[in-house]
Amino acid sequence: INPTGKFVIGGPHGDTGLTGRKIIVDTYGGKGAHGGGAFSGKDPSKVDRSAAYATRHIAKNLVAAGVCDEVLVQVSYAIGVAKPMGIYVNTYGTAKVELSDGEISNLVESTFDMRPYFIEQRLKLRNPIYSETAAYGHMGRKPVMVEKTFTAPDGKTIKKTVELFTWEKLDYVSKVKKAFGLK
Repeated sequence: INPTGKFVIGGPHGDTGLTGRKIIVDTYGGKGAHGGGAFSGKDPSKVDRSAAYATRHIAKNLVAAGVCDEVLVQVSYAIGVAKPMGIYVNTYGTAKVELSDGEISNLVESTFDMRPYFIEQRLKLRNPIYSETAAYGHMGRKPVMVEKTFTAPDGKTIKKTVELFTWEKLDYVSKVKKAFGLK
């Protein structure tokens, strides 16, 4: 039942943090489907957060590449299994390519690596980017570079430039066009 084997860490030590707050308003309001997992309090290894960002990234790039006018991208995972159990695409009949939604889903799966580690890498989710998502929602924001300043435990000042809202970028349009044979 549990592919990870023995369950060792349970209770508050396994799932600490404030979660479950504003899950619908943080995403799409009532427009899109939502699996129910909250973002706040979860690090990017949790697919509740990272896969939601990744599916947003996929949807935006599919539309921008001209695959469809509207799309819902859903992904499902099993605990302890990095590769998604399934990727589902619904273009609501707006596909501009001569492919079924299932065929589009297969091309999405081969174009975007949806394993959590690779989502983290692609969208740079291990950077200090989350305080900006605490207000005004996680989706529909403009990607922007900012410089952050921190004080290290030894008292030294650390400056780091990070990109916020990477899941809103249209950086995969050319890859999507190539995968779908579009010009």
